[in-house]
Amino acid sequence: MRECYRKIDFARKPIIMGILNVTPDSFSDGGEFVDIDKALQRAIKMADEGAEIIDVGPESSRPGSLRVSAQQQIDRAAPLIEKILSERDIPISIDTYDSAVAKACLDVGAAIVNDITAGSDSEMFSLCSDRNVPIVLMHMQGTPENMQDNPTYGNVVEEVLGYLLDRATAAQEAGVARDNIILDPGIGFGKTLEHNLELMRALEKFANSGYLTLLGASRKRFIGELTNQDKPSNRCAGTIATTLAAMSAGIDIVRVHDVRATSDALAVARELRCQTPFS
Repeated sequence: MRECYRKIDFARKPIIMGILNVTPDSFSDGGEFVDIDKALQRAIKMADEGAEIIDVGPESSRPGSLRVSAQQQIDRAAPLIEKILSERDIPISIDTYDSAVAKACLDVGAAIVNDITAGSDSEMFSLCSDRNVPIVLMHMQGTPENMQDNPTYGNVVEEVLGYLLDRATAAQEAGVARDNIILDPGIGFGKTLEHNLELMRALEKFANSGYLTLLGASRKRFIGELTNQDKPSNRCAGTIATTLAAMSAGIDIVRVHDVRATSDALAVARELRCQTPFS
């Protein structure tokens, strides 16, 4: 396991994972950081603002998005990861569900795999086991191309949590260490507004699962639906509310676009913990 990941103090949870999409079509910041120098400066800025992990995304997973080849993902992500690590000693997460992409990025220094399909690639668990690196297991109903067509659940909380626990068991059976498994309920991935709200209200169940947990609600559509903010970049305040809910529930990692605002909100909330609902 990379030493920079070992240094993370999860007792201060939630820690901040900064989102760095290097795609032309991501839902919020598509096209902003396709230039490697701009992406590098963005990574440095997020690290300076309080991000303790940088999540590099070389393929969009917005609703309706299509696959990108493994080589194109590698070309987008691997050189950037090398550049970031030459400037900052910070854990880099590679946001991919392709084991070939994960391997190439781990080879150049990535420390975490963020897999929105919870290990659908048959080689992913063995790769993470062999490299002794953490893997984020996320829940998604369907694929990015069709996940929002008609998401349906009987009991969304129990089904999502049960699925993630099953995938965690499968990962451990493949050799992934329990403390290298991070569960993510997949807010916005094959869920309606009400599904997302039910999951948000039940975050404590995920936090008490026995595994590390991650919440990725930043700028998501459900926040826009609740606040009448159509533009994703205008959803920072709503995202902060989800971050404070994550803190209250005991979630370990929040994955966000707006690192400075999140860091400031958490700094204040931590000082008030003994006297507020966030304790």
